[in-house]
Amino acid sequence: MSRTRTALLAALVLVAGASGTAVAAAPSADAGIAAIPCSVDYKVQNQWDTGFTAAVTVTNNSAAKSSWAVKWSYAGNQKVTSGWNAKISQSGTAVTAANETYNGSLGTGSSVSFGFNGSYSGTNALPTAFTLDGVTCNVDDGSGGGGGGGTDPGTRVDNPYAGAKVYVNPEWSAKAAAETGGSRISSQPTGVWLDRIAAINGVSGGMGLRAHLDAALAQKSTGQEVVQLVVYDLPGRDCAALASNGELGPTEIGRYETEFIDPIAAILADTKYASLRIVTTIEIDSLPNLVTNTGSKATATPQCDTMLANGNYVKGVGYALNKLGAIPNVYNYIDAGHHGWLGWDDNFAPSANLFYQAANAEGATVNDVAGFITNTANYSALKENNFTINDSVNGVSVRQSKWVDWNRYVDEQSYAQAFRSQLVSVGFNSGIGMLIDTSRNGWGGSARPTGPGATTSVDTYVDGGRYDRRIQVGNWCNQSGAGLGERPQAAPATGIDAYVWMKPPGESDGSSTAIANDEGKGFDRMCDPTYTGNARNGNNMSGALANAPLSGHWFSAQFQQLMANAYPPL
Repeated sequence: MSRTRTALLAALVLVAGASGTAVAAAPSADAGIAAIPCSVDYKVQNQWDTGFTAAVTVTNNSAAKSSWAVKWSYAGNQKVTSGWNAKISQSGTAVTAANETYNGSLGTGSSVSFGFNGSYSGTNALPTAFTLDGVTCNVDDGSGGGGGGGTDPGTRVDNPYAGAKVYVNPEWSAKAAAETGGSRISSQPTGVWLDRIAAINGVSGGMGLRAHLDAALAQKSTGQEVVQLVVYDLPGRDCAALASNGELGPTEIGRYETEFIDPIAAILADTKYASLRIVTTIEIDSLPNLVTNTGSKATATPQCDTMLANGNYVKGVGYALNKLGAIPNVYNYIDAGHHGWLGWDDNFAPSANLFYQAANAEGATVNDVAGFITNTANYSALKENNFTINDSVNGVSVRQSKWVDWNRYVDEQSYAQAFRSQLVSVGFNSGIGMLIDTSRNGWGGSARPTGPGATTSVDTYVDGGRYDRRIQVGNWCNQSGAGLGERPQAAPATGIDAYVWMKPPGESDGSSTAIANDEGKGFDRMCDPTYTGNARNGNNMSGALANAPLSGHWFSAQFQQLMANAYPPL
C-alpha cells in the first residue's frame, strides 16, 4: 500500500532552513505538547499530472474558538480550484481556509477537517509552515512514504508485515503448548485482544498492553516486529450477538474515549515502542451491524437500531482512528465483516459508504486507515476451488443455490479483493491493504471434498464441493468441523497485506449455556448446539460445539478439533 509519511512533531515547530527544506527547531527544555498551540496534518491524498486532492486536519490546543482561519503559502504554482468543509481563498501563493457557518466551533483539543482539489505544474511541493488565527502550528509534513521497511519509526511502510516478524503472545503460546500436539503451532503469532478497559493493565494477573509491548521488544532483537492488537470495546458492542456484548452501555461514548482509547493511545505513543509496527484491528462486529441488522430488515434488532440512531459506533470508530492514527508507527485496519455477511448487493456498497463516513468522523481522515480486515474470528473458507460464482448446473446459476443464496462471492479472498476496490472507489486511499483472518477457516480433515459435487442439481454441486462445512454461512459460534487455516504470512495475494491469526485458536466464541460473569458477556443461543436458529442464519441449527466456556476463555476441545482439521494439515 502506498502511504504518505506521518511524522507528527508533537513538540517541534517547523521553520524554513536556508536550503528551503523544512527543518525542526527544538523547543526549550520545559516545553511540552501543551505548549504547542495547534497542529496541522496536510496530506496529498491523490495526485496526477496536473492536479491533486489534499486533506487537511487542524487540531486546536489553545482556548476554544467560535471561528477559525488556517493559512499557508505554496513554494510553487499550486492553485486551489475547489474545496469542501471550509471557505478557501487564494492570493498569489498565499492560501486562507476559514470555517463554514456550521463548523466554526473549535474547542480545546478538538479537530476540524477540510479538503480541496488543486492544480499545479512541475513539482507539487508541500507547504512548510501553517498558522491558525495567526499563531504558528507544528505540522505533519506528509512527505516520503512507501518503501520497504525503513528504520525511521516515523515512516509508515507500504505493508507493515513485509519483511517483519510478528509478535508471539506468550500467554496464548503457553496454553497452546500445554495441549497435546499444541507445540506444532504454539510459535505462531496471534492477536492480543483489548476487549475491556481492565485489559489495558491486565486481567487477573495477566499481561497488560505495556507488558505485551515490552515482550515484543524483547522478541524483536533485530529487524522489524509487528504487534497485532484488537481494539474492541465500543458502547453497545456487537448489537446483534449477546455472547460478545461488552461492558459499556449504548450511551457511554465518553467512557469509551477517555477510559479506553485515550489510555491505549498514550501507551502506544511512548517513544520506547517507536521501533515496533503496531497493527490495530478496529472494532469488529460493529459498523456492519448498522447496515444489516437495522430498520425494517428481518434481521434487525432493537439494540442495533439504537446504535444507528445515536451514532456512537461511527463516533467511536472515528475517535479511535483519529487518536491511534496520529501515532506514526500505528497501522489501523477497520473490520469489514466477511463475505457471508456483506457480500450481497444490498450490503456491499452501503457498507463501504458507512466505513468512509466513520473514517471521516471525530477528526479522523482516510489517511488514518492502513486497510481493512475480513473474517475476524469467523470461519469463511479462504478459497473455494471446486466451484465459482460464474458456474451453472443445468442452466441454474450457482448464485441460486441454497448455500450461496444470491451472494456475489463464494469465499473470503475474492470478497476481500473486490471489497478493497469498492472502498477505494468511495474515497479510501488507493494503497490500502486487506488482512484476512485465517485462524479457523481451514476446513480440512476427512470431510474435506476432493473435487466438485455431483451435477444432479445446483445444490448437490455446491454442497458436495464446498470446503466450508457449516450448516449455514451465518453460523459464527464455535463451529463444529472447523480447522486451522493458512498459517500467517505476508503479501500472499494481490491487495492482501497478510493472512493473520487475529483470533487466537482455542479461545471460545461464547458459552454453550448461560454462565454468570463480570465481563458483560451474555448468553447467545447461537452458541447453543440445540438452538434451531433465527432470521440471521436462515432458521438453521447453530452448528456450535457443546460445553463451550465464555467468549475469550480457553476451549480445549475446540483447539484439538482445529488442529485435527487443519488445512494445510499440520
